[in-house]
Amino acid sequence: MKKLTTLLDFNSDDELFKYIISTLKLKGITQWDYFVKWDKVHNNIKPYEVELNILNVLIGKENIEEELTNLILQYPKVVNVIPLLLAIRFKNKKEQKINIVSNLKTFEYDHFDLSIKVPNKEEAQNIASFFVGCGLGDLVKDKKVKNLVDYATGVEVGLDSNGRKNRGGHQMENAVEVYIKEVCEELNLSYLKEANAKAIKNAWGIDITLDKSSRRLDYVINKNGKLYFFEVNFYNGGGSKLKSTATEYVNMNQYWNNQNIDFIWITDGAGWLSATLPLREYFDKAEYLLNLEMLKNEVLKKLL
Repeated sequence: MKKLTTLLDFNSDDELFKYIISTLKLKGITQWDYFVKWDKVHNNIKPYEVELNILNVLIGKENIEEELTNLILQYPKVVNVIPLLLAIRFKNKKEQKINIVSNLKTFEYDHFDLSIKVPNKEEAQNIASFFVGCGLGDLVKDKKVKNLVDYATGVEVGLDSNGRKNRGGHQMENAVEVYIKEVCEELNLSYLKEANAKAIKNAWGIDITLDKSSRRLDYVINKNGKLYFFEVNFYNGGGSKLKSTATEYVNMNQYWNNQNIDFIWITDGAGWLSATLPLREYFDKAEYLLNLEMLKNEVLKKLL
């Protein structure tokens, strides 16, 4: 019988596993900061507010290409906001070149460079041509937007939504940390978040051997020199990722146990309803599998 089964007064491992599955948080753990990181959005817009407001003079004008060419020659920095208006993130801000196929039969290209700091008239005309060609010209000419600062804010919100997948993981980490912090304060223990071997050595003078150099543990608790390693995740949906994670953690559990370190996997979510077999495989081969309901019921405190 598992240590956890005995600790929690279940009659069998089967009964404990059934309890874990039956108490999964099927409604998710969405918190308010999941939808949009507003600080990030506003911080990304702020450096370009002046240039965006300068471009506002184009709204409602007839000859956008000519107007923008003159604007670029007067205020070259307005070129910097064009990628933002198109939701483009260049990896290298010094190299912002775009090639557009101008003829699909001959595969000829028009070349545009948005990284020129001080364009001459020909370069300014070329950039203005790009602005019109990609549809931004009609956007401002037909007054489909009233303010480019507001429009750019909307673009940033859209780009920020791409980060929701990562935020889902962070939300689980934040939820778990509430309990870890509370337990550590109550039991006078110390913990680290996103810790690697160097952080553990610096904090407590304890040497560990990692299975791979890039490994960072979601949480590490130190109880009088005894280490507890935590990995946490939440799965709203199923898929092959759940099986591969469970298999990886079986091996990880054994690896840490060989160093006299207890490994605790905290996972939750409706995704496990369609992947109970790999989760059960981990459960059978490792000592500690917890979910959020168990944390709520102070299982971590009992375990430590």
